[in-house]
Amino acid sequence: AAVAAVLCYGAVGTDTGGSIRQPAAWCGVTGLKPTYGLVSARGVIPLSWSLDHVGPLCRTAGDAALLLQAMAGFDPLDPGSVEAPPVDYARAIGRRTRRLRVGLPRAPYFEGLDPEVERTVNAAIDVLREVTAGTRDVTLPAVPNLSLLFVEAAAYLGPALAASPDGFSAGIRALVATGERISAASYAEARRQLTLARHAVREVFRDVDVLVTPTTPDLPSRIDAGAAPARRGPPLSARNTTPFNIYGLPTTSVNCGFSQSGLPIGLQISGPAFGDGTVLALASAYQQRTEWHQKRPA
Repeated sequence: AAVAAVLCYGAVGTDTGGSIRQPAAWCGVTGLKPTYGLVSARGVIPLSWSLDHVGPLCRTAGDAALLLQAMAGFDPLDPGSVEAPPVDYARAIGRRTRRLRVGLPRAPYFEGLDPEVERTVNAAIDVLREVTAGTRDVTLPAVPNLSLLFVEAAAYLGPALAASPDGFSAGIRALVATGERISAASYAEARRQLTLARHAVREVFRDVDVLVTPTTPDLPSRIDAGAAPARRGPPLSARNTTPFNIYGLPTTSVNCGFSQSGLPIGLQISGPAFGDGTVLALASAYQQRTEWHQKRPA
């Protein structure tokens, strides 16, 4: 909200299932979830060590590239940190995008969309076709269940909850209780499935260079909707974002328009592991062709 209100140049977010990209989509700004391990998560209170990411929120892809330049790098004190070749992200966003092949994973990412989200995202894809080599439909590998998230949350939060149960919400207590009921064998299998999914998604990038989806299937909801009973499982708003935490891929959300009532709508651009520069380059090319990132929510 501070970034959208131009109160600061940028901000740092954490993302386990979409908590950089969904706020970016709903505030009309640019949010980048980098490749898993590219930015250290040391010092961040974890929800799931296997899925947590740290990244920038800014008004433009160019600004996000500058923040990522400062944030990226190997941290030997973070077990999830990866030592990758250094990249000049500020220069990377200037790359030509004409040869990029855009993949559209139709199911389930384009299903059940709010009509205004569907209309706005399709218009954005038409713009992307003008600055790339075109689009083709693709299928992404199956996403394993999130049992490891519950176990890892319980491992970190469990001792604090046991010491001070009244200091935690009912939702957190339920999260930890679920994790404590999952067996060690089930957790080991979930870790194996996570690794397999991250290996399998590499094959998609033999035929395309980037993936594009709506950031969220729905429009932002009113704050008082939080008082309504929650649906079982992850919220619908996280359907299109959470898989990319599981895959560990770099993913950004950029504003691609507004609903008739003035609510921002996000376009999600993803790339192969350590393709953060390519993702930002296409996001920047889109922003150079449009003015949505310059407009503020109503």
